Amino acid sequence: MRIGVVLHLLGVVILFLGLAMVLPLMASLYYRDGDTVPLLVAIGITLLAGIILFFGFYRSEREIGHKEGFLIVALAWAMAGLFGSLPYLLSGVLPSFVDAYFEAVAGFTTTGATVFSTVEGLPRGILLWRSLTQWLGGMGIILLSVAILPLLGIGGMQLYRAEVPGIKAEKIKPRIAETAKGLWYIYLALTGIEMLLLYLGGLDPFDAVNHAFTTLATGGFSTQDLSIASFNSLFVEIVIILFMFLAGINFTLHSLLLQSGGRVYWANREFRFYLLTILAFTAIISIDLSINLYGKVHESIRYASFQVVSIMTTTGYVTADYERWPALSQFLILILMFIGGSAGSTAGGIKVIRILLLLKQGYREVYRLIHPHAVIPVKVGKEIVEAEVVGGIWAFFFTYIAIFVIASLI
Repeated sequence: MRIGVVLHLLGVVILFLGLAMVLPLMASLYYRDGDTVPLLVAIGITLLAGIILFFGFYRSEREIGHKEGFLIVALAWAMAGLFGSLPYLLSGVLPSFVDAYFEAVAGFTTTGATVFSTVEGLPRGILLWRSLTQWLGGMGIILLSVAILPLLGIGGMQLYRAEVPGIKAEKIKPRIAETAKGLWYIYLALTGIEMLLLYLGGLDPFDAVNHAFTTLATGGFSTQDLSIASFNSLFVEIVIILFMFLAGINFTLHSLLLQSGGRVYWANREFRFYLLTILAFTAIISIDLSINLYGKVHESIRYASFQVVSIMTTTGYVTADYERWPALSQFLILILMFIGGSAGSTAGGIKVIRILLLLKQGYREVYRLIHPHAVIPVKVGKEIVEAEVVGGIWAFFFTYIAIFVIASLI
């Protein structure tokens, strides 16, 4: 284990965090909300720590192995939470370190849980930092680092494999740095387009920027206590549904769209399963709501479609109180929380491709009970999935459910 390389690259990540804090500092200066000094101090501490690690632990090795890659990813998220908590602590909005660290980790992991009982009275710089943590965490701050690692003379494939949450890490460009840059360009473009549409839909520039950040990250932090419901705008809801949906798609497909056209989506089995799951759950919940709660079909479709896309992509925005919904709709919403979005997207959950392969594996085992001598490979499209991959998915699924059960009991 080359600890020097690990600490050196952690310095890169921490430097990125320090530079990212400049954006909320600019918002603080513009709105004069009184959080300028705390943000300046946070930037200084973060940059100093990054510089010490970057220059103090430089090593000549130009490649990192699996162990170093996974350790860097794990430590980077921990360090992101630690330094990301500084603006909350130093500004006094969250004087408890545990609360501040919780909020920062919830942001970078795009979990969206919060310790704030109200956010509408927070300084603008803090609100923007809160949203920015989700935006950086959405595509992965490690992926951003990978894009510039060749400039430092260090390869980044192991980092990419450790960070990308899919069945396998797909390179859409010959060089890994070009892959990372391509994904970030798409992420930036979608964020910019959503900002513009939300602004045209009536949101002020600050709200448009914050909600674009947290939509593309599928994180769900909002500047309003009532989330998207506070805007009461069908246009805004449609825009956010669209971009939550896009954020839940494998970003590799977005990149291939520019090369192969729109057919690349429908040709992808995971995308088809993702889309059909959303449509099916929206239809069932809409029928349930129209019969048992709202009475109006268009109103039921409006609320059901938003909540289904928001929950399945693990964004967490709300336009309705689904705790008042009928039991069937609540149960379906719970299922969607587990499914999540596509692999290679910013969404969380088990991931659509894993659910699809688990269903295929389940079907194969039932079929083999009837035809014990049949040889039936698990396939996605025309590609045969290796037994090791299927075994890894079962291990992941078991671990995921075990953590859920243990944490629930605790």
